[in-house]
Amino acid sequence: MATSVASSIETRTLADLLEKLGGIPAARVRMSPLPGTATKEDVDEIECHEDRLCELVDGVLVEKPMGYEESFLACILIRLLGDFVSSRNLGIVTGEAGMMELSPGLVVIPDVAFISWSRLPGGEFPKVPVPRLAPDLAVEVLSLSNTAKEMARKRREYFQAGVRLVWEVDPVARTVTVYTAVQRYKVLSAAETLRGEPVLPGFELPLRKLFAVPSSGANA
Repeated sequence: MATSVASSIETRTLADLLEKLGGIPAARVRMSPLPGTATKEDVDEIECHEDRLCELVDGVLVEKPMGYEESFLACILIRLLGDFVSSRNLGIVTGEAGMMELSPGLVVIPDVAFISWSRLPGGEFPKVPVPRLAPDLAVEVLSLSNTAKEMARKRREYFQAGVRLVWEVDPVARTVTVYTAVQRYKVLSAAETLRGEPVLPGFELPLRKLFAVPSSGANA
């Protein structure tokens, strides 16, 4: 079973808790239910009744940041990955509300994820709000409130749960960092091409297309 980094350090103060979670802003930590008592049912309840997305780490609800540009980039990847996956019937692609329970007490919401049919229980589409599974590919589009420590924690959790590939998209630096293990990665610039190996062989995306500034063409 995957062990969250947040469970490995004793918590005495709010500062301890925030440090465990990766030094995130306090505004992202939900106080109701009290930290340490939340469940995956609370994740679903808040999404249904407040239309807010929260991840769950050791009984703590952490609100997921998502800005306009981050959502736009995620949508491009969802469309392109979705077309590639569906045309080959490889599995399913989910977006920024696709909640997954990696292990008991650990619910994540990748901005984009690919899950092969072999990883889906019974090879069928999940019928529960928060299915217990780990994607083959998890994509995180960085927001301003994401910290380096937070993302390092999430990468460890992903790979401990069996995720094979993690892409971190940085809208500010216009880069994609490709992780095939916690400490094995490559940073791609906007002039390079993102490829799906080893999870989606044959998928290619020139990153200049991902980071291109949208235009109506009115001034062309």
